[in-house]
Amino acid sequence: MTREAVIVEAVRTPAGRRKGVFRETHPVHLASGILKELSNRSGLDPRWIEDVVMGCVSPIGEQGLNIGRLAALDAGFPVTVPSVQLNRMCGSGLQAIQFACQEIMSGDMDITVAAGVESMTKVPILSDGNDETIPASLKEKYEFVHQGVSAELIAEKYSLTRVELDRFSFESHQKALAAQKEGRFAREIHDIEGLDREGNTVSVTKDEGPRPDTSLEALAALKPVFKENGVITAGNASQMSDGAAALLLMEKNKALELGLKPRAKIVANTVVGSDPVLMLDGVIPATRKVLDKAGLSMKDIDLFEINEAFAPVVLAWMKELGPDREKVNVNGGAIALGHPLGATGVKLMTTLLHELERRNGRYGLLTICIGHGMAVATIIERLN
Repeated sequence: MTREAVIVEAVRTPAGRRKGVFRETHPVHLASGILKELSNRSGLDPRWIEDVVMGCVSPIGEQGLNIGRLAALDAGFPVTVPSVQLNRMCGSGLQAIQFACQEIMSGDMDITVAAGVESMTKVPILSDGNDETIPASLKEKYEFVHQGVSAELIAEKYSLTRVELDRFSFESHQKALAAQKEGRFAREIHDIEGLDREGNTVSVTKDEGPRPDTSLEALAALKPVFKENGVITAGNASQMSDGAAALLLMEKNKALELGLKPRAKIVANTVVGSDPVLMLDGVIPATRKVLDKAGLSMKDIDLFEINEAFAPVVLAWMKELGPDREKVNVNGGAIALGHPLGATGVKLMTTLLHELERRNGRYGLLTICIGHGMAVATIIERLN
């Protein structure tokens, strides 16, 4: 009998800016707080959970020692609930969803949690390694460059101008601000404690990244970061962030047996490798491959979430695949809302699910570019 993996619940923290509201929050607490809320919202006794799979890109320091296990214990889950931390770089959160889904579809388990966490304040990017830690023999074979350099190369390959990149970034902020004003994120976000600028404890209720004062003129004034006369700036790249997110996944019949409502099912998953120098355009073949696996076309998809690591990633993807732009990142993306690395895949899936429900859409596609030339993609189907 075919087993179906379904999403029963999905929740996330707000995304805090690096050195922002969560600057003093331990990443274990970010993750454990969201695991507690996942259990509370679903009403599921956590003793039923058979595995917690948690993405984290820099598993060192306060994010070391298997943060998945530490977070589950800190959340009060029984010691009998195992947990694992994984790292597929920026795709870690979505990879956690795929692995947790595969545990169910294989028949090994019936109930799993897919989660992700990252504190880019407490554990800065590249804390676990950098160009100097790569063997010289491998660097002779491949030119390992910063992702920002790859973004410059993609902009050049796809003939994307600075004006196009800045306009896309401005629109990301505008869409995110509109979504916040209309309360579109309210249901998916779990408020947690953080600190305001004066150091007072506050309840953080919304993503910290969107900037009401962003303008095309302000974006145009920013200097290129990675290349003289280049096009990539701090304004058209994703924001470094702190945050966590989690999904409760079940085999469909088990969910029904327990009286829980399946909200969406996993239709297809894929991960691909691509040129490690261009690095970030793997989302194009990943999208094609996951659509082929699902037997769907671009026109069948109601909503797309493509991680805005850098503006050229999304613009090149749109140029190559030709989606209806009104279906892409409808509430803004990482340029405005932040990119908490290991949490991003689960965060975006949470947003995708809630927006499909809000619009009564059917299919959603999520894809994320990954360092060293990879990309991951998943299609879900909302269930009535």
